[in-house]
Amino acid sequence: MINLNGELFESENAQIPFNNRGFQYGDALFETIRVINSKIIFWETHYFRLMSSMRLLRMQIPMQFSPEFLEGEILNLIKANHLDNQPTKVKINVSRKAGGLYYPENRNIDYFISCQPLDNPFFTINEDFYEIELFKDHFINSGLLSTLKTNNKLVNILGSIYAKENGYDNCLLLNEKKSVVEFTNANIFLVKGNIIKTPPTSDGCLKGVVREKLIDSIEKTDKFEIQEESISPFELQKADEMFLTNAILGIKPISKYRKKEYKNTVAKELLGKLNAQARLA
Repeated sequence: MINLNGELFESENAQIPFNNRGFQYGDALFETIRVINSKIIFWETHYFRLMSSMRLLRMQIPMQFSPEFLEGEILNLIKANHLDNQPTKVKINVSRKAGGLYYPENRNIDYFISCQPLDNPFFTINEDFYEIELFKDHFINSGLLSTLKTNNKLVNILGSIYAKENGYDNCLLLNEKKSVVEFTNANIFLVKGNIIKTPPTSDGCLKGVVREKLIDSIEKTDKFEIQEESISPFELQKADEMFLTNAILGIKPISKYRKKEYKNTVAKELLGKLNAQARLA
């Protein structure tokens, strides 16, 4: 079942119009969420990121779009799909209503919610070998728009295709200043000694929910120091560890970049802290 503007449809009958602005112009946002036993993980953070992104794109936020309303829409959809007692991935898509590119007064929105089961309730460390490379054909623009989860993801898609065609598991993306920004589907963290480094959002990296939670967790420890600073490609092979983060994978350690192989000790330690946050969220 799919939720289209508050109505439930069977997946095969769920259709959006041809003139949908998300399809026609990429005028859309999305939010990917993890739900465990009908509990939305980090819901408040996801909700406010979605609302702030809609405001930034000057979308009209419906009056009923309270946290309680959207939570109810998500949980009703999960129940309709008989996933109440199963970990679930939920995706919320929001696009401006159909209309021409030169009709700025058209700010009302359509929303679509879908869900699918996940294998594990909480975040787990997958220690499978994971090799990455730099994608240098195209660049992410630094700035505020790149921090949003919009439908404009061509650089990420091309980076994913490059990785697949060349036998890598993922690729790192650069901005126009040649700083490392993020993976094709996740944020990046580097570990060197007790310093954990991640790019600032001003470099154009996605304002990830798990990124934010992990930064908060690291700031509360005496063992590690977090630095939000630009990352040069030359730093990658000097790091002790590298890992990616997103709302579905949690933390995924990187095994190899070019001739450099990494440990995953810190990633495992931080995963415990992330799961503790998820349980309390």
